[in-house]
Amino acid sequence: MNKKDIRDFTLEELKKELEGIQEPAYRANQIFFWLYQRGPLDFNDFTNLPQRLRDNLRDRYFIRDLELKKRLRSRDKTEKFLFKLRDGNFIETVLIPAESGRKTVCLSTQVGCKFACSFCASGLGGFTRNLRPGEMTGQVLFLQNRLKYHLTNFVFMGMGEPLDNYENVTKAILIMNSRQSMGIAARRITISTSGVIPGIERLKNFGLQVNLSLSLHAVSNELRNKLMPINKKYPLEKLIEVCEDFIEASGRKITLEYVLIQDMNDSKQDAEGLATIARRLRAKVNLIPYSFVCGLDYKAPSKSGMVEFMSLLEKKNVRVTLRSSKGQDIQAACGQLAGRRGSNNASMDEDAIAFKKI
Repeated sequence: MNKKDIRDFTLEELKKELEGIQEPAYRANQIFFWLYQRGPLDFNDFTNLPQRLRDNLRDRYFIRDLELKKRLRSRDKTEKFLFKLRDGNFIETVLIPAESGRKTVCLSTQVGCKFACSFCASGLGGFTRNLRPGEMTGQVLFLQNRLKYHLTNFVFMGMGEPLDNYENVTKAILIMNSRQSMGIAARRITISTSGVIPGIERLKNFGLQVNLSLSLHAVSNELRNKLMPINKKYPLEKLIEVCEDFIEASGRKITLEYVLIQDMNDSKQDAEGLATIARRLRAKVNLIPYSFVCGLDYKAPSKSGMVEFMSLLEKKNVRVTLRSSKGQDIQAACGQLAGRRGSNNASMDEDAIAFKKI
């Protein structure tokens, strides 16, 4: 019998699984309690379940924690975690603390990325596979249960394109949101997309009030085609229309993410185009300085240039924030995550990847 990861099931799916082995549905609530609130990795530790059921679960399922291979801490207190998956692949997860006490975890959804944005490290090694729900919730559980962090916000903005892995990402969110597991409010969860139109169209009917963040980065098809090849399949004008439909159907607002690249997308004309899109979508804009990626010939604008760009948007009555790129010294900033390639020692043998205590 091929065992399955029991963390891959939503609560309703687990109830159906239990029905298949003649167990009452209420046992699923008990199992979720142990999986997500207590966190043992052995079914024998689920002490309020009868031994017969524990044996049944052990025969059919497994509970596997992510294996931490490296942990780095930035000067600004951002942390990056390199995890090894069951099949030997690697992903990275980032923890971003704020002075307010807010702790945001940036979650990966794929091993690698197939969309190859020209300024991003995640796609440099190509696409390997989608993450399963348990591998996504596992990132949260490791930080909450093993490291005892009180996480406040959850963003699917790490390695990969979340809406290209729609089924597994939404399952992970359903699990995270369930009162029987983590009880994370949907409004504390954000999905970021480079513009996968079918995924946006599906998300508007998802039923949970998650936030949507659109990685825009250019305001013309010509430049967006160059920076983000996905635009050739889902052009800007159609993308904006679908975002309008999402806002109307879901009642949720959209945030526009815009990485500022010197002499590429930081002109006055770019600011005016961005303001036009932001006003049309009634969207907030996050400006993000480009973060260095080895081998790529891009630079961030000067501080004064970024402030001027922001000022142009503000004069157009756009709500805008200039974000600091946290974790750059450990390659944890926006666009820098690359799994094993991004572990600062990409050529190391597996056994030489060290766990760096802080």
